[in-house]
Amino acid sequence: MTTDDERFLAATADRLSSLPGVRAVSLGGSQDTHRPDSDWDLAVYYRGAFDPQDLRDTGWEGEVSEIGGWGGGVFNGGAWLRVDGRRVDVHYRDLDDVEHRLAEAERGRFGIEPLMFHLAGIPTYLVVAELALGRVLVGDLPRPEYPKALRASAPGVWRGLAAATLSYAEHAHAPHGRVAQCAGLVAQAAVQTAHAVLAERGEWVTNDKALLARAGLTEIDLVVAGMTADPQDLVLAVAETGRILATA
Repeated sequence: MTTDDERFLAATADRLSSLPGVRAVSLGGSQDTHRPDSDWDLAVYYRGAFDPQDLRDTGWEGEVSEIGGWGGGVFNGGAWLRVDGRRVDVHYRDLDDVEHRLAEAERGRFGIEPLMFHLAGIPTYLVVAELALGRVLVGDLPRPEYPKALRASAPGVWRGLAAATLSYAEHAHAPHGRVAQCAGLVAQAAVQTAHAVLAERGEWVTNDKALLARAGLTEIDLVVAGMTADPQDLVLAVAETGRILATA
């Protein structure tokens, strides 16, 4: 990261931290592989009320959602902005909710919420992963280790979902030659299994982008690429997926 990058981050984080209710600002995303054309992923951690209008009033160009504008749940909104010519994504993080999710994760409990672009949804411990992996720019935030209870509970949940997803592909779609449905469910089951693998290792997950590669499941790409509308071929493809996932 260049000196100009650091100056930009410091100035942007300071401005965000001055917004009413904000207690901390952190940098997420792939910090070690950041490129000039990459977005900057910043999270604002607020306590109590946060008014997105205060973010709009900064004068930065872009789209600012309301609280809950990205579907609600732990991913409760944010903004896509242009700041000094750079693309900046801002995520809203309610500290009360984040602390609740951390306490739940430490007890081995979590939920799974739908979120656009995430094939298997997101675990509610994603916001805990952000605490563990992010770089705090302003304020103080906890940096949790991967909870032992979560490492024990999460793999079984994810593998159970993967098994059910693949079973539906096998019985409801493959015999009828439904390629798109089979491909979608195979991909979903693979992602669910990848979540299980990484939970077993105690590795945090914040997005889907490299999830299959991290879990050693890129062989699924070949299965999907070889799918045809022949029902027998689809049955075999789903069975091959089951074999791959069982050994992960």
